[in-house]
Amino acid sequence: MRANRRTDTKPELALRHALHRLGYRYRKDYRLDLDGGRRVRPDIAFTARKVAVFVDGCFWHACPEHGSKPRANEWYWGPKLIKNVERDRINDAALILAGWTVVRLWEHVPLDEAVSTVVTALGATIPPGSANPANPASPADPASPADPASPADHASPAGPASPADPASPAGPPKRNPPATDDPLG
Repeated sequence: MRANRRTDTKPELALRHALHRLGYRYRKDYRLDLDGGRRVRPDIAFTARKVAVFVDGCFWHACPEHGSKPRANEWYWGPKLIKNVERDRINDAALILAGWTVVRLWEHVPLDEAVSTVVTALGATIPPGSANPANPASPADPASPADPASPADHASPAGPASPADPASPAGPPKRNPPATDDPLG
């Protein structure tokens, strides 16, 4: 079982890359120490919005559609797979009690459906410290789900640009190309 990955599975990588392309920033395999000493490691964690995303493999988490029951060593695999599912439910309950939104996706869910599920969950949460929770599209919240151009999980450390200050940039800072030794460019 050494070759079985705990992180960076193909479905997880595809989801992370798609979310990153949309501008979302997250932590991967981030350990959350919850009350009562419970430790949970979501595959993708949006810490500012408290959204935990798990991409569950059909075999390891006993998918009702695609999960297969092993015939060899059933005495070992049967209880192990049942314990995996029980642990998932306990972790979900602990995360919900801690104020997190839990999103569980099967590995066979199409990528566009998985992305829309995560984006919907992110849009349903309001990041802490939001200036106007009644109006999530306010300019004080740069990670507003109503603004698809900037769905970043964290605001910049300097804070959002003030619309009254014409010297402040409207968007992210421009990046300079990397320096080269070639005099022609």
